[in-house]
Amino acid sequence: MNFAQRPRVPRRAVHGVLLLDKPLGLSSNDALQKAKRLFRAEKAGHTGTLDPLASGLLPLCFGAATKFSQVSLDADKRYLATLKLGQTTTTADAEGELLRERSVVGLTRAQIDAACLRFTGTVDQVPPMHSALKKDGKALYEYARAGIEVERQARRVTIHSLAVVDWQADQLTIDVRCSKGTYIRTLAEDIGEALGCGAHLSALRRTASGGLSVADAVTLDALQLMDEAARDALLQPADALLADWPQVRLNDDDAGRFLSGLRRRVALTDQPAVRVYGPEPRAFLGSAHVTAGELIADRLLSPVEVQGLLSTQP
Repeated sequence: MNFAQRPRVPRRAVHGVLLLDKPLGLSSNDALQKAKRLFRAEKAGHTGTLDPLASGLLPLCFGAATKFSQVSLDADKRYLATLKLGQTTTTADAEGELLRERSVVGLTRAQIDAACLRFTGTVDQVPPMHSALKKDGKALYEYARAGIEVERQARRVTIHSLAVVDWQADQLTIDVRCSKGTYIRTLAEDIGEALGCGAHLSALRRTASGGLSVADAVTLDALQLMDEAARDALLQPADALLADWPQVRLNDDDAGRFLSGLRRRVALTDQPAVRVYGPEPRAFLGSAHVTAGELIADRLLSPVEVQGLLSTQP
């Protein structure tokens, strides 16, 4: 039997950052692939996974912007987390089997506020067994599914702020701003134990990553209804993830040498991270650091990518 071949959709060079509002039930990679097809992008990547059970902000990088995805991965995050008080589960979230049920009768707002304060600041978290962290080349969740629990070392994270948004009987919603690597499921469990009733994470939404907000994000459904020009107009510049870094601007000669990987003398004190531009306002060249008055390249765009940015950005 002959099957008609699906026509091959031509790919194109797309550069920029898309702020996607990822829906529940979709993995980060599935969301990325759907967006990549809609943009017909040659190259794309996300900036760290957002669990299928979580919704919210997922920055996607296209073309030249993929070189700077680590910046968003390392950035602080913000979440709205809903805790189901009185119940602990095998996975610390709503997918797991119920382990224990305890009463929440008599719980007070003062106790909740005290528990939130206790977990604000620098805390040590033991990663959950149902996580993608690896031991001996194998993800922890694979051990967990086989009924094996392995020893995990505590990891130090920072909870910058933790505020109660709503509390109704056994439902507690908190606003969490935290460092990368923070497990909100573990935080939910720990708060539950501090309250003496237990808890698990019943809903999670990422509202911010670094300086990027879900308020500026678009859904996949909305993207599908747009034409290509409208989608392209949503893309933020390739340097959007570096927007709060100090800026260095070079003349034509120095810009060319910088793109060749050569160090340049600059009138700046030491800086761990700067974004570098050529003489034209939108000529983003890459990232660098400054040591002893020398500008040292870290991540460079190719001349083709620089020209691509200049031709596609408004």
